[in-house]
Amino acid sequence: MLLWLKAALTLLSLLELIASRPMMTTSPKLKLSEITHRIQQLNSGVQVPCNDTRVAQVVFTDRKLSEQELLCQAATALTKVTRCKKDYEPFIVNLQSLHGKTNCSLSNENEIYLRNFLPELGNFTQGMYRRLATSAAQ
Repeated sequence: MLLWLKAALTLLSLLELIASRPMMTTSPKLKLSEITHRIQQLNSGVQVPCNDTRVAQVVFTDRKLSEQELLCQAATALTKVTRCKKDYEPFIVNLQSLHGKTNCSLSNENEIYLRNFLPELGNFTQGMYRRLATSAAQ
């Protein structure tokens, strides 16, 4: 009886752990969509968490850099947000899984407020999503 109770308790704990973790999407399209959706959710609130935090500016319009490099730079910039780390962790995880790099170059010369950085990131990921959808349809 005690062994059965231990097994049930262990299984219940495991199920609770799985349920408490956010679902990780595997498709790049789904990851991009999730990033864009989360940005829209943050922007629709009263105030973006830690909106006055300054992060390194990522020039998403720089055609000399690959999309993977820009995603890496965006993830690196967001890892510098320490006060609201919990709010931005899903962005970082998805961005890191999309670019697959371990490190990238990011200059801290130009900084931007987080409240301005997020819409730029949203526009960039939305554009990537559209290009993926277009290429999949062809």
